[in-house]
Amino acid sequence: MVLCLPLARPPSPIISCHVHTSPTLLRTHNPRPSTSHSPAPTPPQLPPSLSLNPNSTPPPSPSPSLTCALHCPHFESCSGCTHEFNLHRPSIVDEATEFFHAHGVDDFTFDSCKLWGWRCRAKLAVRGSSVNPVVGLYQEGTHNAVDIPDCKAHHPNINAAVELLKQGITELNIEPYDEDEGTGDLRYVQMAVTTHDTALPASKRYLNGKVQVSLVWNSRNETSHNSQKLHALTNFLWKKGGRWNNNHLIHSVWANFQTSTNNIIFGNRWRHLVGEADFWENVGGIDISLAPSSFGQANTRAFNLLLQKLQKYVPYESSVTDLYAGAGVIGISLAASRKCRSVRCVEINKESKLSFEKTVNRLPSSVDSSISWHHADTSKDPVTWVRGSDVIIVDPPRKGLDPSLIEILQNISSIKHKPESSSQSPSVKDKDEKRPWILRAQEDSVQVGSKVTLEGRRTLPQTLIYISCGWESFKEDCKSLLSNKAWRLEKAHGYNFFPGTQSIEVLAVFQRGGKASQNKKKAGKKKKKRVKNDK
Repeated sequence: MVLCLPLARPPSPIISCHVHTSPTLLRTHNPRPSTSHSPAPTPPQLPPSLSLNPNSTPPPSPSPSLTCALHCPHFESCSGCTHEFNLHRPSIVDEATEFFHAHGVDDFTFDSCKLWGWRCRAKLAVRGSSVNPVVGLYQEGTHNAVDIPDCKAHHPNINAAVELLKQGITELNIEPYDEDEGTGDLRYVQMAVTTHDTALPASKRYLNGKVQVSLVWNSRNETSHNSQKLHALTNFLWKKGGRWNNNHLIHSVWANFQTSTNNIIFGNRWRHLVGEADFWENVGGIDISLAPSSFGQANTRAFNLLLQKLQKYVPYESSVTDLYAGAGVIGISLAASRKCRSVRCVEINKESKLSFEKTVNRLPSSVDSSISWHHADTSKDPVTWVRGSDVIIVDPPRKGLDPSLIEILQNISSIKHKPESSSQSPSVKDKDEKRPWILRAQEDSVQVGSKVTLEGRRTLPQTLIYISCGWESFKEDCKSLLSNKAWRLEKAHGYNFFPGTQSIEVLAVFQRGGKASQNKKKAGKKKKKRVKNDK
């Protein structure tokens, strides 16, 4: 892995990235997107990985701003990428470094991750005509779709699957959706790549990823008037790229039915049409199942790096609550890697329940934890979920934490514990529950393993781990959590989940109280003094 360092800005976090150094590959202008349907060009070859000391002088080479450039013919045409150079270090990293330094974290790190071909999940609009279909993203601020056949962010097999889809649209006379008229057959397509193929050596699994294709069809269900075209397109994709084809590209094909005229991509009805019904990926040391309707990280490699780091901050055999949990990937990975006593996953999207069940059913028998998933709104009575855990994990949407949860976390030390009789069983207590949102969470819950003891219910968290995809909202939440010294910020790490954008994924670790950090500094000073005397 080649190390790209920013110029003359010490101290700075270590930045690791892949670069290609051929000057002939550097763009001098921003061409408009190609309208041809030719296969995507072979990506430039990357040099062997190297490891450099960040304090040493790098060998002469093109500047990082050029070698870590996007080189995409669609830049400035689609709304996907916002900047073309310095993919290894977006300027927001400087702001993050200063922010964390101001809040007592001087060792903030940033991992640039994979810079090209990183996106394993994409939702694309289908527009144009059957003769000249357009499959891509909207131009910024418009609903004019732009074709992006050579997208440098996409996993190469997403581009290949899009090309195959276009062929099918043209040959079968499938009409793309017309937003103004509300007519046409195919509205959107979701492409999701699984790189979990145990039949291949680990080094070849990523490049040989298979694509789950979800067709968003402009009808109420599979029996509508244009359903024959849907099945014809499905058969075309499977015949040309399915399991029995020499070029096995397609993992499966699903249909989603949507007739609404709003901007919501997916409808409520899904149908598995062909291929493998279950979509598996391996992250955080576990196999996870993701339905096409479930949220999944677009950058699976970067997410895996984040999970590996997160696991180090969770004590062995602790009790964990995973809020905004989705299908419970984070919580389940901790149950497996840290041998947690209990893990509770809380999620508002009920579609994630099935994925959770399939994932826990595939865990090895050596995982002996109480693992549960609850369909609940974290914003309603959050103290219910905060209690009973040593560690709280929060992975909120871009808007950040719910205000009601922030308030509880700010006042964590003053939470009153209602006395509980040791003779009262959890089942009896559940029967006495009156709050409707908690009752719904209990009815829709999934429990694996033994019940949590009553003693566990009285525990309050000592560690809060915040995973943020919205930098602005994180800054506000962080300031709120630190405002009354209920928490202190211990560690922070950044990840480049979306190269080519001014976006940063943050993993921040908070500990209860403010005194320990002062004691820690004093202990550090004493330790240095002893070493000096020994000399």
